[in-house]
Amino acid sequence: MTPTAMESIAAGLFALAIIHTFATKYFERLAHARPAHAGLWHLLAEVEVVFGFWALVLTVVMFGVEGAQSATAYVDSRDLTEPLFVFAVMVISGTRPVLQTVLGVLLRLSRLLPLPGSTGFHFAALALAPLLGSLITEPAAMTLAALLLAEGIFARGASPRLMYATLGVLFVNVSIGGTLTPFAAPPVLMVAGKWGWDTAFMLSTFGFKAALAVAVNAAGATLLFWPELAAMPLRTQSSARGPVPVSLTATHFAFLIGVVVFSHHPVIFMGLFLFFLGVASAYKRHQDRLILREGLLVAFFLAGLVVLGGMQRWWLEPLLMSMSSQAVFFGAAALTAVTDNAALTYLGSLVDGLSDSFKYALVAGAVTGGGLTFIANAPNPAGAAILRGHFEDGVINPLGLLAAALAPTAVAALAFLYL
Repeated sequence: MTPTAMESIAAGLFALAIIHTFATKYFERLAHARPAHAGLWHLLAEVEVVFGFWALVLTVVMFGVEGAQSATAYVDSRDLTEPLFVFAVMVISGTRPVLQTVLGVLLRLSRLLPLPGSTGFHFAALALAPLLGSLITEPAAMTLAALLLAEGIFARGASPRLMYATLGVLFVNVSIGGTLTPFAAPPVLMVAGKWGWDTAFMLSTFGFKAALAVAVNAAGATLLFWPELAAMPLRTQSSARGPVPVSLTATHFAFLIGVVVFSHHPVIFMGLFLFFLGVASAYKRHQDRLILREGLLVAFFLAGLVVLGGMQRWWLEPLLMSMSSQAVFFGAAALTAVTDNAALTYLGSLVDGLSDSFKYALVAGAVTGGGLTFIANAPNPAGAAILRGHFEDGVINPLGLLAAALAPTAVAALAFLYL
């Protein structure tokens, strides 16, 4: 397929955006070395800003090359439902009533495990929270798991090695943990309707493999850092002050469920979200700070990815479709590291006549590689936004994440290939 001039420019800008994600630490250092423009360098050091920034560059270039009408039509054609959904579900999931409830369940389960210190909590957070993604969607599961780990592990003097290892396992486990159902993981959702994949199919084909890999990854990370976790006292309660009325907790979960149920109808779920903001404002004494800033940054990141990614089909689709059923698993896992995994499976859904083995390999490879980079899976920016403040200079090194995610990615690959 011969690209247009604009498609070639978009591919170049997409490559620059990917390079930028690996250079955020450099911009953070520039902010300290050149204080006169520290604000600009701090802005460019924000991982969540990267794709939004380059999407803006693409739009400006498109205005200059193709004119205002063409540029406006392209931006209008982009579907921003997912960024809006992730924003809404992040903010609701990060509230005190929801967090206290989930934390209480995890603490009870942790105490049932005869493990010292915070080892049981660490395992439970990495093993159980990602599997919730098959019910409440992956962005909600990522938000809950990241907030719980932030207070229960990261904020309690965890070493950088422990934080990176935990982050790598969290990203991989969330990516594969949403495959027990056909509606919770974006890469599965893109194909489930067209290919007729229902819950029974997902459980029997993907679910048990994913659950086993999630457990193995969580256990491996916990065992690897056993001495450090065992010396870390178990957190006994949330940092939030005061109990939350049961009725208010139920109301919050009702809003969360409503947003999830209507996740494909932005007018409805954003209406519910605005109603939720009113309730949260009316009961401020039972709330901590709403994570509106983090949610907006993640939405900006995903919206930028949608705008930039929309012009990459000319090279992604032929590359993907040129692979055999055997090669597509590894090809999808590798391509996922440099583009959103839902984009890959969406391209696959546009092709008719694919074999069942090709369909399985495409989706399995896409979710397997979903933890390798910030852009590999839609919920990853949400987890990064919540946890990055605990890392040096508030920056998560993309190469550190990649290294930490390799082992759990290999475990997931073995599960999907050989079980």
